[in-house]
Amino acid sequence: MKRRPTIHDVAARAGVSKSTVSLVLQSSGQVRAETAELVRHTMADMGYVYNRAAANLRSGAMGLVGLIINDLRNPFFTEFAVKLQMTLAARGYATVISNSAEDPALQAALTASMIEHGVTAMVISPTYDNGSRTFDQIAQAGLPTLQVLRQMDERLDLFPFSSFDYATGSALAAKHLVDLGARRVAFVGGFEGRAITHERMSGYIEALNQEGITPFTLHGRPSRAFGMTAADTLLAQNPKIDAAICFNDLVAFGVMAGYARAGRCIGSDLRLVGFDDIEDCAQVWPQLSSVACDIAQFAQDTAQRLCDWMIKGCRPAPVIRAPVSLVPRASSTGVTL
Repeated sequence: MKRRPTIHDVAARAGVSKSTVSLVLQSSGQVRAETAELVRHTMADMGYVYNRAAANLRSGAMGLVGLIINDLRNPFFTEFAVKLQMTLAARGYATVISNSAEDPALQAALTASMIEHGVTAMVISPTYDNGSRTFDQIAQAGLPTLQVLRQMDERLDLFPFSSFDYATGSALAAKHLVDLGARRVAFVGGFEGRAITHERMSGYIEALNQEGITPFTLHGRPSRAFGMTAADTLLAQNPKIDAAICFNDLVAFGVMAGYARAGRCIGSDLRLVGFDDIEDCAQVWPQLSSVACDIAQFAQDTAQRLCDWMIKGCRPAPVIRAPVSLVPRASSTGVTL
């Protein structure tokens, strides 16, 4: 890994003293405007990012972890963030949590800010882009960093990736529906062409192919709103669809609402399975079958791997897949309790 430029490097390149660079970093009025501009240009040219860790060492402000989540409005990601923060807190680390809102530019800016403020390590569930601006900054800073739930950077030696065994999950869901008698099974939601959509679909496609059933996909935003739109599409254009696996539980909730609005019954008119098994699955009516991803345990394991890396220097395996399971409920079985 390329050595991170230091304040001494900046001073030498700009032809000023270390103290002058320090004053510029502190936005001191003691430095002439043209000198301050020279120093700032030099820092930008060298890729220098101010890290407050040294000051934190003197003040005792240790153990700050940066966590950037692509969409904190999704309960699945929120649960992960909360459990990770609580697990790290129990180990003496404070966590700075930010929502990138699927905006690559915001993600890069948040990363730069966290590095500047001296985070010890980072965990990122990245936005849908190649992530180069974000991860190049981190590589230059030399921080232990984990990619979780989505892999956007290929440098797994620098940024190990962990997620769930989504392929097995959709295969379990497809087999469950076929065993219940479904013969026209749709996969609903998820943006076409994205790796995460492919992962969540792959087991479904393989399982249907083994049964001689033609897959049917309806792609779109992984949201309740799209789920309701998808329900209208299925009812109007594909009325023979008798079962569906949704990209996530939010899409499934939307499908349930759309079918209820049309006076159709989930569990009989359409057998339905979601993905993630968030808490609401057991609280809606009928209760939603879902592929369970133990996000609480996943967060605890993520915290453990990060701490082992920070404290012991034990870098995690490049790729880790956590197991999943299927939780059948009334939305697919038709059996209400």
